[in-house]
Amino acid sequence: MAIDIELLKQIREETSASIADCRKALVEADGDYKKAIEWLRKRGAEIALKKADRETSQGVVESYVHGNGKIGVIVALLCETDFVARTSEFKDLAHEIAMQISAMNPKNVEELLSQEYIRDPKLKIEDLVKTTIGKTGENIKVREFSRIEL
Repeated sequence: MAIDIELLKQIREETSASIADCRKALVEADGDYKKAIEWLRKRGAEIALKKADRETSQGVVESYVHGNGKIGVIVALLCETDFVARTSEFKDLAHEIAMQISAMNPKNVEELLSQEYIRDPKLKIEDLVKTTIGKTGENIKVREFSRIEL
């Protein structure tokens, strides 16, 4: 099957998956964009499952203060290496999780992970984490968070 290069580029830009994975997703989906994206999400989940037992001793502490200054969040997001902790994908995930906590006020990590993602209700926060695991190739865990509201 011939792969549409523009479609390949578009999927790569949207997902940050490797070119080889994007190409394989398009082949598996017979060139269907939506099916290829879904294939990549499932692949990310499979990768996350394989890495779930790996130790996470590095990471970042992300803070977020909501625009009105009345809600503040601190979240500790862990990964395996400091190299991944410095990547934009990992830092973006930490920021998105902090914003999620600010908006949805989960009581604990388990509740947070099961919530619908505020930017895309079709995804759960757990799916967002698994997608980033697929991109970075490392285990990622939300260790803890704190939310303060006036």
